[in-house]
Amino acid sequence: MNKRIYAMTLALALPAAAQTRLPAAPAPMVAIPARAGTAPSASAGNLPTLTLQQAEQMAMRNNPRIHVGQLLALAQHQTYRETRSAELPTATLAATGVEAEEATRISAGSLTASRLFEHAGAGVSFTQLIYDFGHTHNLILSQKLEEKSSNANALATAEEVVLATDQAFYNALLAQAELDVARQTVATRHTTDQQIRVMTRNKLKSTVDQAFADVDFSQAQLLQLDAQNNADASMAALDAILGLDTGVRYRLVETTTAPPPPPANVGYLIRDALAQRPDLRALNYGTQSEKKYARAEREQMLPSITAAGTAGVVPVRPDSYYTADWWGGIGGNINLPIFNGFLYNSEAQEAKFRAQADAEVARDLRDNIVRDVRTSWLQANTAWRRMDVTAQLLQEANLALELAQTRYKLGLSSIVELSQAQLQQTSAQIQNSSAEYQYRLALSTLNYETGVTP
Repeated sequence: MNKRIYAMTLALALPAAAQTRLPAAPAPMVAIPARAGTAPSASAGNLPTLTLQQAEQMAMRNNPRIHVGQLLALAQHQTYRETRSAELPTATLAATGVEAEEATRISAGSLTASRLFEHAGAGVSFTQLIYDFGHTHNLILSQKLEEKSSNANALATAEEVVLATDQAFYNALLAQAELDVARQTVATRHTTDQQIRVMTRNKLKSTVDQAFADVDFSQAQLLQLDAQNNADASMAALDAILGLDTGVRYRLVETTTAPPPPPANVGYLIRDALAQRPDLRALNYGTQSEKKYARAEREQMLPSITAAGTAGVVPVRPDSYYTADWWGGIGGNINLPIFNGFLYNSEAQEAKFRAQADAEVARDLRDNIVRDVRTSWLQANTAWRRMDVTAQLLQEANLALELAQTRYKLGLSSIVELSQAQLQQTSAQIQNSSAEYQYRLALSTLNYETGVTP
């Protein structure tokens, strides 16, 4: 009976400005940024829109890491061509003219052709590798595998940039959602603070209630400041991954399609990852390249056969010395290493050990890939279930806040209970807003771990 009288007295004593109810629990916030096809909000102004697909394409065009990977792959192709040139003929063209005191001799600085004759001539010389027991061929194969490794590394870099773009995009969406929750929390607690202030002036609430309301309002303001800073930092991180050297703010556009559930079988994901991951392919190519190089180093100890030739004309010549107006010759050479201080043997052993080390690095990466795929799959499943749980949590927090407001207005509870209910509802809003973003990011991470090509 006393509580009912207290409630009636409260309703009669409040002035018109204080007759409004305590602010109701805000509705669940599931789509904070503007969705595709909707008009931008007033706060968004005329900001350019940006979807996830557009962000990925922009990062692929502008991010310097993409260009570095492509340029290194092109450079490695030229290294392959340089090595391959050893199998092709080498030809040089020379033209020589000499004016000299006829038949004089060089007195110093030369051991061959010491006599001088006035003449002019031009000719071509060439050399060609005939056979070296696979040494040059294996060097070429080694560089070809290195080129494939560089191309795989460039693809791996592209996938890393796409994943980083997805992370920055969803982090920016989450930061914006948290900022909107913080703004709504500030507005709600400001209304509560003003109403309790009126009730305190009319001796219906104690100064303790006013102090708690002031603290809650200040905490909400601090939450908004942190959320604003996080939103600005997230947008700066997105600009950096997009390859922009100036700060550009975008109105991020969410996809309207519901995210698919996570894959049911992790075994297939592991199999696909071991077959598709470009960084693993790069290491495998590098291991094969080292093996070819080790074989080529060992083959340096075998003979090599080369051919050489030369031909040309001498239109101006002393007849007494030159019997014809042209020259020409061809020959072959066999080179057999005998001893060079165990240099070739040491080079072959070094290359062999490096090949074995690369094989162990590749095996370690395979183990890490299996672990990372399993971990990403578990995180995706957890994030998928969290979406339903956080939605239910928000409904329960809204109901709890409404009940706490009613109890507080009727004088059945203290300000502490109302403050706790407001805090729980704010936390539930943030968790519900972030659940879908976290799941979509978990799917992007799982795609990266399984080697899905961007």
